[in-house]
Amino acid sequence: AGGTCSSKAAPCPPAEAEPQAAAAPKEPEPEVSEEEKQYKESREKAQAEKVAGNAAYKKKEFETALAHYTKAMELDDKDISYITNRAAVHFEMGNLAECIKDCDLAVERGPSVRADYKMIARALTRKGNAQRKQGELEAAIKTYKKSLTEHRNADTLKRLNDVEKELKDKREQEYVNLDLATEEKDKGNAFFKESKFPEAVKCYTEALKRGPPKVNQEAYKVYSNRAACYTKLGALPEAVKDADVCIELKPDFAKGYSRKGTAQFFMKEFDKAMETYKLGLEQAGADNEELKAGLQRCIQKINMGNSGMLSEQEQKERQAHAMADPEIQSILSDPVMRQVLQDFQENPKAAQEHMKQPAIMAKIQKLVNAGVVQVR
Repeated sequence: AGGTCSSKAAPCPPAEAEPQAAAAPKEPEPEVSEEEKQYKESREKAQAEKVAGNAAYKKKEFETALAHYTKAMELDDKDISYITNRAAVHFEMGNLAECIKDCDLAVERGPSVRADYKMIARALTRKGNAQRKQGELEAAIKTYKKSLTEHRNADTLKRLNDVEKELKDKREQEYVNLDLATEEKDKGNAFFKESKFPEAVKCYTEALKRGPPKVNQEAYKVYSNRAACYTKLGALPEAVKDADVCIELKPDFAKGYSRKGTAQFFMKEFDKAMETYKLGLEQAGADNEELKAGLQRCIQKINMGNSGMLSEQEQKERQAHAMADPEIQSILSDPVMRQVLQDFQENPKAAQEHMKQPAIMAKIQKLVNAGVVQVR
C-alpha cells in the first residue's frame, strides 16, 4: 500500500529518468570582417614592436628602439604611444627638431583616434622639453601651458615654473650694464639733491636692474639711497625693506642701519628703531655719531611714552604699530605672559617672583618699549 515495494512483492520496475531540459542553442559568434582581422593582427605585431622598442630604449640602444617604434607606427596608426615613444628616443639622441615633429604629429592625430588626453598632454610636455633644450624658452612656456590645459600634471607645472624663472634670469642678465648702472645712480643722486624723490626712486630702481648685487659690489649704496627716498616720500615699509637689503649686503655699513632706524622711528616703532641703532653700533662702529644720536632719540621717546608725555595721537600710532608686530602678538597670546601681566596688576608678591626670571622680564621690557605696557 502507499506505492511501496516489499520483499514479498514482485520486483519494482526501474525508475523513469527525469526529463532533461533541451540544451540552449549556442550564440553564434559575431562575424569578424577580414579588415578587422587584419587590423587585430597588425595591432598585435605593433604592440610586440613597442615592447621590443621599450627594451632597447632602457638599454640605451636608441637606433634599435627607433626602428622598432617606427615599425609599430607603420603597423598601427591608431595608437599615438608609438609616436610619443619615438619622440623620447629622438630627445635622448639630441634630435630635437625630430622630437618636436613627432610630438606635433601625436597631438594632431590624438583627437581623431580618441587618444587619452593624458597622452596628448605628455606629447606637449615632451615638446616643451625639447624647445627648452633648444633655448627657445618662450616657446617652451607656451607649450607647457598648453599641456596643462589638457591635463594638470605636477611635473609639467614644475617644469613651467623652472623655465619661467630661467627666462626671467636670462633677461635680467642680458639687461646688465654697469656703465648704465652708474649713470642711473648719478642721475638719482642729482634728483635727490633737488628733492625730486619720485624721479630719484625711478633712477635708483633702474640702476639696480642694470647692476644687481650679484654683479655690482656697490649695489648696497643704491639700496641705501633709495631707502632715503622712500622715507622722504613716506613709504616707510619700503624704506625698511631696502635698508634690510643694504644691511644684508654690507653689514658694516653704518648708513644702512641709520636708514632703517629712521624709517622705524617715523613709524613710531621706537623699540625696533632702538634695536636697529644698537645693532648698527655693534656692527659698524661704536663711535658713529649718527647712530648714537638716533639711539638717544629712541630712548627719549620710549621714556616719554612711559611717563605719559607723548601726544594722544602719537601714543595711539605707537600702540597700533606694536599690536601689528607678530612678536608682540605672540607675547600677548601666551597664557603664561597673560597671567604675569595680571599678577603685575593684582598680585605684587607674585610680580616680585616674576621679576627674578630674565626671560619673562625681557618680554615685559619688550612690551614696555613698544608702548603696550606702561610702568608707573
